[in-house]
Amino acid sequence: MKKIVFAVFMSLLPLLVPLAAGAQSEKPTIYVVKKGDTLWGLSDRFLQDPFYWPNLWARNQVITNPHLIYPGQRVRIYPDRIEFIETEAAPVTPPPSQEQVVQERIFTLSGSEGFLLETDLNPAGTILQSDHNRLIVGQEDTVYTDIGTELGAKPGDNYSIIKKVKKVFHPVTGSFIGYKYLPLGKLELVDLEARSSRAIITNSYLEISPGDILTPYRNERREVALKAADKNLDGYIVESRMGNITIGNNDVVYLDLGKTQGVEVGNMLYVVRDVPLNKTYVKRDAAPLPQQVLGAVVVVDVSDKTSTALVIKSVETIYLGDKVKLIKN
Repeated sequence: MKKIVFAVFMSLLPLLVPLAAGAQSEKPTIYVVKKGDTLWGLSDRFLQDPFYWPNLWARNQVITNPHLIYPGQRVRIYPDRIEFIETEAAPVTPPPSQEQVVQERIFTLSGSEGFLLETDLNPAGTILQSDHNRLIVGQEDTVYTDIGTELGAKPGDNYSIIKKVKKVFHPVTGSFIGYKYLPLGKLELVDLEARSSRAIITNSYLEISPGDILTPYRNERREVALKAADKNLDGYIVESRMGNITIGNNDVVYLDLGKTQGVEVGNMLYVVRDVPLNKTYVKRDAAPLPQQVLGAVVVVDVSDKTSTALVIKSVETIYLGDKVKLIKN
């Protein structure tokens, strides 16, 4: 039996030696940051993974602010990672005459992300019915509302269409978190009576139905840039925009952290999961294992005790109830 094992090992040896030699001789490529480079762009160009940039930021202490990198900074490019080289030639704060700020990627939002509120939203009106009594309508369809001239409305006024979806309870504690509201689209009033009006749906994100509520229109399209956190916080993903249990890149989620806890728009949080101990080899005084990092989210809207966040990175499937961690920068 030993002869067979030895023979198999010797047959694999020619394959193993080049691999070991390659690992030992791995030499990085040195790249100098140029005007217009971003963490997003460097990750996309050299690793073919633009969503790697949160890891790039987290693992390089020389990058104190992910919004800013500077021409002249040098980086080592490996097949699986990028490292910034901390040298005197690349000061953290260059002199004003040499400073060329490079903006990090901006996250553009449509306004359809939704939000959680602890109390009922006070609407301006309601969609009463649609043409031909259709149950589902969309862009360019005609609907009727209970908003009229007695409320000061006039032709051409615009309203946001919003659905109150459900009550949301904390997936871990079971406590009531708030009501989930989803923006569905926008409508414009065209003909008005004293207490009613006819309207045209001018934009729709999701299906619209009679009973959906109306609020005065605000253009919610906006851009969000990263903002460094000034405190450490731990929280949970309590709900997702579409109610899906499994969550991935570009999904919208809701967190149990808000203004009260100090969360701000632009904060990036890591999604983490505890690693269970294998009790076979655990000693009585064994410390918890390091948490597994599953991805990252950026806060795009904040209420008092909750916030809306966009998933910008997921290396593994994220689930409702997974933990999030805000790390002071």
